Amino acid sequence: MRVGFVSRYPPVHCGVGEYTRMLAGSLRSVAPHLRVVVYSTYEAGREPYEDRAHGVTVRPSYERLSGDFTGVLDALAEDGGVEVLHVQHEYGIQGASESLVEALLEAKRERLARLVAITMHTVYHPLSGMDEALRFQRLIGELDLVVVHSHLQEYELQVQGVPPWKIHRVPHGTLINEYLGYPRGVLLKSLAEEVGLDPGRLRGMTLAIPGFLRPDKGLDVLAEALKKLEPGWATVVVAGEVRSGETVKALEGLESLVLIERYLSHDQILKLAALADAVLLPYRDKPGAYAVSGILHLSMGSLKPIIGTRVPRLFELYQLAPGLTVPPRDPDSLAWILRWLRENYDQASSFMSSVYAYAAKTQWPRVARRHLSIYRALLEGWRHGSLAHTGFYDW
Repeated sequence: MRVGFVSRYPPVHCGVGEYTRMLAGSLRSVAPHLRVVVYSTYEAGREPYEDRAHGVTVRPSYERLSGDFTGVLDALAEDGGVEVLHVQHEYGIQGASESLVEALLEAKRERLARLVAITMHTVYHPLSGMDEALRFQRLIGELDLVVVHSHLQEYELQVQGVPPWKIHRVPHGTLINEYLGYPRGVLLKSLAEEVGLDPGRLRGMTLAIPGFLRPDKGLDVLAEALKKLEPGWATVVVAGEVRSGETVKALEGLESLVLIERYLSHDQILKLAALADAVLLPYRDKPGAYAVSGILHLSMGSLKPIIGTRVPRLFELYQLAPGLTVPPRDPDSLAWILRWLRENYDQASSFMSSVYAYAAKTQWPRVARRHLSIYRALLEGWRHGSLAHTGFYDW
């Protein structure tokens, strides 16, 4: 079987690109006969290249947000087509143009793909005011398969008219952290050399906030919460590529905070999570946007307590460990639960038991097998209802 993904891909700094790399590599690991090609954006250049570590061919084929996908069709024709053409969609990458759906349907008409699919990494609610996105979401029902990561996304698309039998909920994949159990000194030395973390700045508990630094990460709320806590009880390490200068400005002058303003590789995020005593995700989502946090799944695989907010991106944390969540945009509640964590760390760890079990169930090889099973079933002409009896819904 040949599978083609339309997505960003590393070395471009992007959560969806990292997702595609992990999914593609896991598909190859569970089905070595599979050929995986990623039709990527031109952001890293126009020449094809090989990701040999994951067994993936990358063919830059379109401009980000251009709405022109003829390059993808041309590349598919040169490759002799694929069985499955699967878009990893994000509005900031492919946009909301109907030309994307038209290109996928054209690929079927020209027999460049037998099955056309899309994973919606973000789904918008009507109250978001994103009218163009809402029009796009109505169009995706013409495709063969729509993948989402959460119940919220699934039901929202149903309400907006996407045929329920075309929607498949497949959780975001989880990677169990390979650095768990490494000596603290080894992790500190590695992070000092790679990202400039000063071990002398770490006092008390270490709390980590990894990922892109944007307004929706709630760092301004974190800053207000830290001002309510006595100094020295913990050090919060905020590390990631800056996407908003105002976000970083809110963190100025906080003695208990270490800021690393640079992109962290997948590997470096895992090291930081393994070093930390807990992971802190004080997110505040955009109104009317449903997504699932990739950083949450990286954190779950690190088997540490996670403190988060009750927002759609952290829906799984709220569902599985509600006692470790607080309302968004509430610095008083955030300060309270951080005090509670300091005094009740063992209890916080016990609250995470369901999350740890979920992390094991959603490991990347299992998520890859779920994708492969759905592909094969739909290629053989099964409908969604028939899949209910194949063990697909045991998450």
